[in-house]
Amino acid sequence: MNNHHSNNLLLNLGIESLNEMQLTAQEAILENNSVLLLSPTGSGKTLAFLLPVFEMLQPEILSVQCLIIVPSRELGLQIEQVWKKMGTGYKVNTCYGGHSMETEIKNLSNPPAVLIGTPGRIADHIDKETFRTDKIRTVVLDEFDKSLQFGFHEEMSFILSRLPKVDKRILVSATSDIEIPKYTRVVNPEILDFIPENEEKSNLSIKMVVSEEKDKINTLFRLICSLGSESALIFCNHRDAAERISDLLNEKGIYSTYYHGRMDQEERERALIQFRNGSVSYLVTTDLAARGLDIPEMKHVIHYHLPMKEDEFTHRNGRTARMMASGTAYIIVHESEKKLDYIDYGMEVFDVTTTASLPQPPKFQTVYISGGKKNKLNKIDIVGFFSQKGKLEKGDLGLIEVKDFISFAAVKSKKVRELLKNIKDEKMKGKKFKIEIARAVIKKEE
Repeated sequence: MNNHHSNNLLLNLGIESLNEMQLTAQEAILENNSVLLLSPTGSGKTLAFLLPVFEMLQPEILSVQCLIIVPSRELGLQIEQVWKKMGTGYKVNTCYGGHSMETEIKNLSNPPAVLIGTPGRIADHIDKETFRTDKIRTVVLDEFDKSLQFGFHEEMSFILSRLPKVDKRILVSATSDIEIPKYTRVVNPEILDFIPENEEKSNLSIKMVVSEEKDKINTLFRLICSLGSESALIFCNHRDAAERISDLLNEKGIYSTYYHGRMDQEERERALIQFRNGSVSYLVTTDLAARGLDIPEMKHVIHYHLPMKEDEFTHRNGRTARMMASGTAYIIVHESEKKLDYIDYGMEVFDVTTTASLPQPPKFQTVYISGGKKNKLNKIDIVGFFSQKGKLEKGDLGLIEVKDFISFAAVKSKKVRELLKNIKDEKMKGKKFKIEIARAVIKKEE
């Protein structure tokens, strides 16, 4: 490593010397093809990967050499600032949703050596082929845990499948128990763990809810009513139970849906989309949802039934109290149940007998659109159409998900009817699409 040069970069940043984490990371990144850097937010991890990235750039290559994928615009702009301050002489650009596409395309026509961006926007650019990907040797997935948590699986898998020449993959996370998806092609990475021991102790509290009746549905109902309208994930052990519980909750005025292994792919996807985008506040599921499920972090996990094995219990609870957030897992028990040896039944009892009111109905409803990527629709088209022709304002649109042939958009519940009326006879990109309230996942009569 050319010490003289890196010293200049540090001087530009006003830093005397690197900390232990940064030195270790720099060395590991230059020597290994895959590195997983675990380090708390604010520990200087940006520099830990930017310095070695700088070492690997080649001045004679005039297209993008390093791609840095970030979960949020703020993080992207922050990394860009650090790079500019370093004074490397190499160009950098940041691309993100909500930023003018034309400006970005103009920036990319004189390609930066380092390109930073959010998954959705980078996927758009790759789709439109606005920059060459055949010289990208290094990929950094920063705050990778958050990108997964925000549900960017599809975009990230698409991006990584379109980078033929990558031979360095650097994953950076502030939490240590992330599962690395196959599509990253990160196999046996060099793991650098700088997360202090004490932060590992989870902020999870576990509480017991006692059900007087053997059928726990009323207890569950009261528990949900006492969570102050915050959404929850409800685990049970059988598919039939998941459907029955969800149906009974809906009858009682609680917006819920179910998710299990006997549903077909499209039904499962639909249930998750409605839960992710806030159209449904409660998801009743089997252990299928304990692993690798693409949903946001939950504040509440409820065990309607306990799993037989402790590691399933841990996995279910892993849906909450991630990052620095705290969360609660509730166990509903009836005295007749067999006691499981991994549970400490002396835990705090949470009393739900006081009658609380029904949770607020969801703020969003899901609108279905009969076109997707393969019909040349993207998020920007939908946002534009819904705001211009549909007269929606900034805050009226929530999460938009574009699949191959269909799309879903979350729209504020009180604006849905007006929106549908406004766009009834309008065309999007010169075509008429079927646009309606997405149906709930309903039980197939066997």
